Amino acid sequence: MNGSVPPSGAPSFGGTEAASGAVRAAPGRGSGRAGAGGRGGGGGGGGGSGAADAVRPVLSLQVFSFWIPMTYCEEDFFKEYLKMMANIIVLNALICISLVFWIVSMTASTYYGTLRPISPWRWLFSILVPLTIATQGFKKKSLDHSGALGGLVVGFILTVANYSFFTSLFVFFVTSSKLTKWKKDIKKQIDSEYKEGGQRNWLQVLCNGGVPTELAILYMIENGPGEIPIDFSKQYTASWMCLSLLGALACSAGDTWASEIGSVMSKSKPRLITTWEKVPVGTNGAITFVGLLSSLLGGMVVGIAYFITQLIFVTDLEVSAPQWPIIVFGAAAGLLGSIVDSYLGATMQYSGFDQNTGMVVNHQTKDSKHISGKPILDNNAVNLFSSIIIALVFPGMAWCFWPRR
Repeated sequence: MNGSVPPSGAPSFGGTEAASGAVRAAPGRGSGRAGAGGRGGGGGGGGGSGAADAVRPVLSLQVFSFWIPMTYCEEDFFKEYLKMMANIIVLNALICISLVFWIVSMTASTYYGTLRPISPWRWLFSILVPLTIATQGFKKKSLDHSGALGGLVVGFILTVANYSFFTSLFVFFVTSSKLTKWKKDIKKQIDSEYKEGGQRNWLQVLCNGGVPTELAILYMIENGPGEIPIDFSKQYTASWMCLSLLGALACSAGDTWASEIGSVMSKSKPRLITTWEKVPVGTNGAITFVGLLSSLLGGMVVGIAYFITQLIFVTDLEVSAPQWPIIVFGAAAGLLGSIVDSYLGATMQYSGFDQNTGMVVNHQTKDSKHISGKPILDNNAVNLFSSIIIALVFPGMAWCFWPRR
C-alpha cells in the first residue's frame, strides 16, 4: 500500500490521526494545520519515519507559536496574567517600603529618643485595610487597575502616618464613589466623558491624593507616626501639616460633591462664576446654590470623620486646644475649595457646546461653540491646583482663629 502524502490542508487518515490530534491539542496560537505523515508505511522503517513526521510538526508549531498572533482568549489571559504579576510586584514593594518605614522609625526613635516608632499593629493595619479597600473599589469599578494600585500606595502612607488621615481619605473615597454612581442615567446625558461606574485612574488618584500623601510623609518626618491634637501653641508645624492635609481632602470632597449633586439636583440653570451668565449644565466653572451647599456638606463630612478619629485615638485632649473647629475648618475648606476649582475651570479649562451631541465638551471640535475658558488645564490639573492652593493658604487662616488653651 502506497504511503502517499495528502496535499497541504487536506485531512489525514489512518495511523496519523493520533499525531494530528496531538498537534491540535498542543497550545499553538496559529490557525494553520500541520501536514500529516504517511498512513502506515511498510515495515519498521516506515513506522519510524511516520513517528518522526508526526513529532516534527508538533515541535515546529510550538516553536513558531510565539511568532504567530495570539487569539483573543489568549490575549485576554495574557493581560490578566500581567495584571496579576503587577499586583504581586506592587504588594511586595509595599511590604518592603513599610518595613523600611518601620526600621527607619525604630532607628530614629532609638537615636533621638523623641520620635514614636511604628508599631507592628499599625504596620499590619496600614497594609491590610488599604489593600481591602482598593480591591473592593476595583471590583465595584470605582477604580480601574492603575487607580487601585495608586490608591493602595496613597492609603498605606496616610494610614501609617495618622489614623485621622486615613478616616478622612476613606470617607472622601466612599462618598465620592457613591455619588458618582448616583443618578448615572441622567449624568450620561449631560457629561460627554462619563465613565461607567465612575472609574478613577492613577492620574485622578494622584491629583486628588498626591498633596495629602506628600504632607503625610512630611508629617512623619517632623512628628513621627501617630495621632496628635491640633494645637498651634504646642505643636505648630505638625498642626499646620494636619490642617493642610485635611484642607486638601476637604477641597477634593467639596468639589466632587458639588459636581455630582449640583448637576442633577439643581432646579435652576448654572451660572458662570466669572461673568454670572447662565450656561449649560456641565460647563466648567459653573456654579449653583445646590452645588455650593453640597460642597460645604462634603467638606464637613470629611472634617467630622477627622474629628471623631481624634476623639478616639488622641489621649491628651483634655490639656490641648479644643478640636471641634476641625469640623468648621473642613466645611469651609470644602466650600472655598469648590469656588477656587470653579474659578480655575472657568478661566483655564476649555468649555464648548457640541451641536451634534448636545453636550458640553472639554476640548475643541469643529462642531463645538466656545462657552468659556482657555485650553490650558484639564480637569485633573484643575483639581490638583485647587487642592494645592487650599493646602497652602487655609492653615494660615485657621491659625488666626484657632482657639488656644
